[in-house]
Amino acid sequence: MWVRTRAIVAIGLGLTIIASIGIYLGIRNVGDDLRLPIAGRSCTVQADGQVRLNAEQMANAATIAAIGIQRKMPERAVVVALATAYQESGLENLAGGDRDSIGLFQQRPSQGWGTPEEIRDPRYAAKKFYAGLKKVRGWEEMRVTDAAQAVQRSAFPEAYQKWADESEVLTRALLGDATAAVACTVGRTPVMRGDAAAAALTRGLTLDWGLSETASLAELTGLAVPAADPRDGWRYAHWLVSHAHDHGVKRVRFADLEWTASKGTWSRVSDRDRQDTRVVAEVFGEA
Repeated sequence: MWVRTRAIVAIGLGLTIIASIGIYLGIRNVGDDLRLPIAGRSCTVQADGQVRLNAEQMANAATIAAIGIQRKMPERAVVVALATAYQESGLENLAGGDRDSIGLFQQRPSQGWGTPEEIRDPRYAAKKFYAGLKKVRGWEEMRVTDAAQAVQRSAFPEAYQKWADESEVLTRALLGDATAAVACTVGRTPVMRGDAAAAALTRGLTLDWGLSETASLAELTGLAVPAADPRDGWRYAHWLVSHAHDHGVKRVRFADLEWTASKGTWSRVSDRDRQDTRVVAEVFGEA
């Protein structure tokens, strides 16, 4: 009986090892063709294509896009910036990397990009990338990977191109060229609540978009952002949903559509005043 049991265990262990080797070799063969992220998907972006990101990646992508517009860079620059951050960090604000590389764009203090603390600030990092891109003559006509490489000076100059399609989808959505294009599922335990969440949202909108006009809402804990046109409205609405997890956003409304944390999707609402051109965000109340 014991001999038979040992034989079965040995066979099972052998099959597990073979399977593990197969998976390892498969991953090595696929290599750079893998698309991020593999796990932890909580946001879906639909804008003539689909991209799935986790909450951190989505928030970082939204900030990179907003900073590009605040610096009056064309949409193409946002595509290049997002493709660069995709390749360098997987759109995650990394504490380290190759040698002294840090942050979303893996910028190096030793190469003059800034202090480690500065580079770990996604807004600072994005501004530095756009400033570098602006200095590249003719970048607007370059392929995404060539424009990115002119700034980054990577050992893998072709690596950025594989993220061009995903970056174009994100850019269309985050710059307001698509309606209700960003939908995120938020957990039941928000990072922030109440007045602290509303204050953080207001500060984030000011820093990312340069907005000075936001209004608190007497009827609920949240804020309202005036939108000059539908494109601006969807820019702010998508930014708010992108930052829902880290800022405790419960609900976002614009035009006749509403996103809620409970559903994680956009739906039509009948009680919305069509004359109201504001983007309205409600945060979770105090526990």
